[in-house]
Amino acid sequence: MNRTIPLILAVALFMENMDSTVIATSLPAIAIDIHTSPIALKLALTAYLVSLAIFIPISGWMADRFGAKTIFRAAIAVFIAGSVACALSGSLPAFVVARFLQGIGGAMMTPVGRLVLVRATPKSELVAAMSWLTVPALVGPLVGPPIGGFITTFFTWHWIFLINVPIGLIGIWLATRFLPETEATETPPLDFVGFVLSGLAASGVVFGLSVVSLPYLPPATGFITIAVGLLSGALYLVHARRAKNPLLALELFRNQVFRSSVLGGSLFRIGIGAVPFLLPLMFQIGFGLTPFQSGMITFVSAIGAIGMKFVTALIFRVVGFRRVLIVGSLVAAASIAIYGLFTPETPYALMLAILLVGGFIRSMFFTGVNALSYAEVSAEDTSKATPITAVFQQLSIALGVALAGGILEVSTSIHGGPLTLGDFHTAFFIVAAVSAAASLSFMRMAPDAGNAVSGHGRLTTPKTLEPVRSPGE
Repeated sequence: MNRTIPLILAVALFMENMDSTVIATSLPAIAIDIHTSPIALKLALTAYLVSLAIFIPISGWMADRFGAKTIFRAAIAVFIAGSVACALSGSLPAFVVARFLQGIGGAMMTPVGRLVLVRATPKSELVAAMSWLTVPALVGPLVGPPIGGFITTFFTWHWIFLINVPIGLIGIWLATRFLPETEATETPPLDFVGFVLSGLAASGVVFGLSVVSLPYLPPATGFITIAVGLLSGALYLVHARRAKNPLLALELFRNQVFRSSVLGGSLFRIGIGAVPFLLPLMFQIGFGLTPFQSGMITFVSAIGAIGMKFVTALIFRVVGFRRVLIVGSLVAAASIAIYGLFTPETPYALMLAILLVGGFIRSMFFTGVNALSYAEVSAEDTSKATPITAVFQQLSIALGVALAGGILEVSTSIHGGPLTLGDFHTAFFIVAAVSAAASLSFMRMAPDAGNAVSGHGRLTTPKTLEPVRSPGE
């Protein structure tokens, strides 16, 4: 494979992943400066993820219509503009709008590169390709918490967004210098009705869940928004059955393996999406640590994620997708539940060890789910599968943030006081249960599901060989 594609994609993934972990570490400081609460700032996190869910479905169409190189460079430029707007924000509404603008850029950066990767890689090598491709991107979560915590503690939180400017400019230069020119191709007309309905469905449900219990908005606002989202989703299902070229090809869900990978992965990501929101808040509000101290603890999980990438392909080849994903989802969920037992008296070495193991397991799980999504998808349908998997990924993470914030809000309203350590413990137990439910989806898969991708079972006797029979049998 041409090395320039993973290199340029890694720049975009690095910037996105570092940005998301930096803001999670700095939420309390940002909340104080713009006169709001850390829980209310979940709107900024969900606004970014909802923006991804809205615009990712048209990323493939945009790349085909205007050229992948052009769209990639424009997306980085939009992301830079959103980062600058975040740094200049002085209120919660302005910050939410700026994060939404960032999401528009993020929605166009990585799906285009992932689509190229899938099309250029034989299925037998897809697990290894996914593992190696994401190693540079995992450097973002590795350096994000310490850098974000250091900048927020010793300087000001505004600089955590301004560091995206030089990184983004480097990405634009790399794309201009190394990416081959791509001509626009003939594409079917954009499914505009599907784009509007899917966007309303994603934004309505996630944003509604985020605002339903905020103190400065009537609860009815959230419920109405959720209802609009659900209705739009139902209308999209009707539209997709009738449209000639629907935006999201839902017929792919007829395949058991694809359905299990998307739905099971989404359940698991709801819990995982909550962790980056809950952990830094618990360390800073519940433990009284500084943002820098918090970041120096949470970054350890990224080390575990990087370490696992080098052995993931071997694990799936030896054990197979079904067993690894069932056990992996349960073990990873258990590691999230253990976070609910952390107290200020817990030895730091023990917390670091648990976070490291959790990073190992989650990394293995995500690599497997991402590869399994394409295991039984034909080459011509990869462009249809990519936006569906990406949309469900971002929606589930956004739902995780909304769920975590909602649990904290309900918990504080019950005892009528500020956030306590017990509120965070409750939240970790609940989101862990949601992640554990993902195992049910993988239990429905056949034992040999995804073997064409993992290589599991290739050393066994082929089924086509007849057993040797003795005379007279």
